[in-house]
Amino acid sequence: MVEPPTEGETLREIAARHGRAYNTLRNQWSRHPDWPDPLPEKRGRSYVYDPAAVDRVIAEHFGRESAELEPRRLYTAREIESLTGVTAGTIRADVSRGRWPAPDDTSERAHRWSGETVTTALTARRGYRRSPE
Repeated sequence: MVEPPTEGETLREIAARHGRAYNTLRNQWSRHPDWPDPLPEKRGRSYVYDPAAVDRVIAEHFGRESAELEPRRLYTAREIESLTGVTAGTIRADVSRGRWPAPDDTSERAHRWSGETVTTALTARRGYRRSPE
């Protein structure tokens, strides 16, 4: 992630800085009730937002906590679940659909992934959060 600028930034600039798709910011994040109001000035036709306020909302509602995984250690799906919050059932389903990498070790009954493989998969994974009920 790049340091936020001192002046306001557009949704496209926020998306680029956080490594997310512009449409994700426009259609989901900026519609969240806690998303900050735009600053009075505009850049062309685009609204401009306070980077510090945007970063607070992203950290609170959309940020992903990174799991501390040893890169060379092998983890079962249940261990990954306890460390990352991605359920073992989701991992198995995503492997069958090609959305999660194949296991690094299949020599035992429980398939295992290296910490490096899991970290890479989690980095590319979309963040899913349930809205408060």
